Amino acid sequence: MGRVTLAQSDRDALRIKYRAERDKRIRPDGSDQYVEPSGRFGYLKEDPYTPRVERWPVTDHVTLAMVGGGFAGLCVGARLREAGFDDFRIIEGGGDFGGVWYWNRYPGAMCDTAAMIYLPLLEETGYAPTRKYAFAPEIWEHARRIGKHYDLYDNALFSTQVTALTWDDNVKVWVIETDRGDRMTAKYVATGTGPLDRPKLPGILGLESFAGHSFHTSRWDYAYTGGDYHGAPMTNLAGKRVGIIGTGATAVQCVPALGRDAGELFVFQRTPSAVDIRNNYPLDPDSFKTLGPGWQKEWVVNFATLFAGGFADEDLVADGWTAIGQRIRDRMVENEGGVPEVLAPEVFIKAYEDTDDEKMEEIRRRVDEVVKDPVAAEGLKAWYRQFCKRPCFHDEYLDTFNRPTVHMVHTDGKGVERIDESGAWVNGVHYDLDCIVYASGFEFGVDYTASAALTVTGRDGVTLSAKWADGMESFQGMHVRGFPNLFIIGFRQGMNLGANVTSNYTEAGITLGAIVKHAEAMGAREVETSEDAERRWVEAIEGTPRSIIGGPECTPGYYNNEGLPEGRRHKLMMGGYPLGPVGFLRYIDEWRTSGQFEGLEFRS
Repeated sequence: MGRVTLAQSDRDALRIKYRAERDKRIRPDGSDQYVEPSGRFGYLKEDPYTPRVERWPVTDHVTLAMVGGGFAGLCVGARLREAGFDDFRIIEGGGDFGGVWYWNRYPGAMCDTAAMIYLPLLEETGYAPTRKYAFAPEIWEHARRIGKHYDLYDNALFSTQVTALTWDDNVKVWVIETDRGDRMTAKYVATGTGPLDRPKLPGILGLESFAGHSFHTSRWDYAYTGGDYHGAPMTNLAGKRVGIIGTGATAVQCVPALGRDAGELFVFQRTPSAVDIRNNYPLDPDSFKTLGPGWQKEWVVNFATLFAGGFADEDLVADGWTAIGQRIRDRMVENEGGVPEVLAPEVFIKAYEDTDDEKMEEIRRRVDEVVKDPVAAEGLKAWYRQFCKRPCFHDEYLDTFNRPTVHMVHTDGKGVERIDESGAWVNGVHYDLDCIVYASGFEFGVDYTASAALTVTGRDGVTLSAKWADGMESFQGMHVRGFPNLFIIGFRQGMNLGANVTSNYTEAGITLGAIVKHAEAMGAREVETSEDAERRWVEAIEGTPRSIIGGPECTPGYYNNEGLPEGRRHKLMMGGYPLGPVGFLRYIDEWRTSGQFEGLEFRS
């Protein structure tokens, strides 16, 4: 499919269409439209994969405790080992390492970022991914590979949910409490619970009244469907009428398998995803042997540079993320008659909007090329800017709607009206169902609010939820004033490379290892950001120009506070280093290697 050229009148018409579609979906309750699992859905808080084994409570002391055993915890553990530390522990709620990849075992689950940069520590573990985009079993196995390679299993606590972290200022340690009755202590604590930690459900009227079978994608019930997440056919769905609610990235991946195996599949859609070509293919393992030391970091920097619209001699990853970044860059150069000496925000915004108009039209025209039913095709078209929601890439999703047994139920932005004992209601029409699959995703990040499962209490009894009541305040996204010896491992207010989340963890692990090694060498009992460093860091993020994912042309989603006014809290939660991911990489490399750790206070 060739590139699209649009007249100004076409662009003006898109603005009107985008705003009209957005207005249909604005809800006054915002993110409160989702509900936490309870009642018959209380099982979502349980682990169906690993039986809980009773044990005695742990009451010992370690130098560092890591909360979370996903890739964040694994990267921290690996870097601590490399820095020469052995006295640390990873505490994980699941029965094994893997985080979201331990929980997500739905059919077709895979990553939408290239495995060469998504899977961390490939060089260190000597592993070569089998495909450009890895499926979930391979990703989870790599998480376990890291755990084995760095001997992280030895002192880990699995099937254990941390419920409270409390700083004891008298003896300068963190007291860690869990749902297993543990009360251990640690000099340092790191939290890496990830941006996709807890399943959420849509707040649909009658949610618990359905008499058929239902489950969330993160707890896929193969006992009911048959098959397995390695791809075996779900033979038990033959003759079953299945409904799936939610059409985000998860549904895009599991709908093809459901459409193949279900007697009939009803896809209930409020807002379509923008689904571009993935073009997945096998990788030659020998090709990795020709790469020199440091190749993965080089590829990450190359990816981040091109995704952000920078220049590089070669596109090493060559995917949808880097392609759109280069198109925006080239349009900006074209509009300005060359590379601008100073990049004014309005120059970038103009190039982005022009490019996005064309790209999204190409994605919509692809729908017409693939989907034969014109009504279904029209419903599958995304009328918003590409980065208003998580962009999707898939080679089978659209084709699934050519099956006579697969039905697109387009709710025109309203969503499912209600659920009763026998099915779902949309636009006054009832759909009889045997099974409902909820592809409603996860709460986007743990912001340590009062309702969060984990309570963090720092100096003078101040909780992190109180500290962040008006928005996240940190230094580098990792250090918080009033919470000494606490390291937050994430991507907010730091590198903020959302297109490849694991890169944030890799860098954070290196940073944490360097800080702890320095603190221990000088005999420090406390490490804490200075008040001034935190204040200046937050002010820099607040002063960053508006995001490209807000505004009246964005459909509601977790990226833009469900379309409601973003305010300080949301801007600080979504913000990153003002000079972008590549700028942060340069900054943090220099900051670590200088040995000065400017902005931190080391107290003995």
